Amino acid sequence: MSPLIEELRREHSEILAILSEVEGLGILSKEGQSKTMSVKTILLEHLKKEDVEFYPVLYKVVEHNNNLKNTLDLFAMDMENVSRIALEFFDKYSRGVLGKELQEEFESLIVALRNRIKNEEEILYLEHEKINQPISSISLSSMHAVISSMRSSEI
Repeated sequence: MSPLIEELRREHSEILAILSEVEGLGILSKEGQSKTMSVKTILLEHLKKEDVEFYPVLYKVVEHNNNLKNTLDLFAMDMENVSRIALEFFDKYSRGVLGKELQEEFESLIVALRNRIKNEEEILYLEHEKINQPISSISLSSMHAVISSMRSSEI
């Protein structure tokens, strides 16, 4: 596993651990509110790292891989939804809106982030690893298939 993927997975674990802790403490408790602000900071830093270091690698190969392009398009639409949920939650939270509505939005945020993280790790991280696979780990049969397809396209 590449160092970047290891780091992103660690950050996912940290984000989920803090969210679970807030769930246990309660979003309306002082400790829960303090932890919520820390997860916001960590989440924003994580998203920036993904935007700068992770996604550009995937987008470089989409012109040659329609399946990956379609997958990234779906993930982009999902991210719009996750972002909307997060922005609504943190907006209300920063304005001091407390109560049942905030609790419900926090629960929606947790579900959206858990699903997003699970999908990223199960789908996109594997694609990223394939792209960054060292040449020595590519099988001879795979190399033969690539060379054959290149020769047939030259005809």
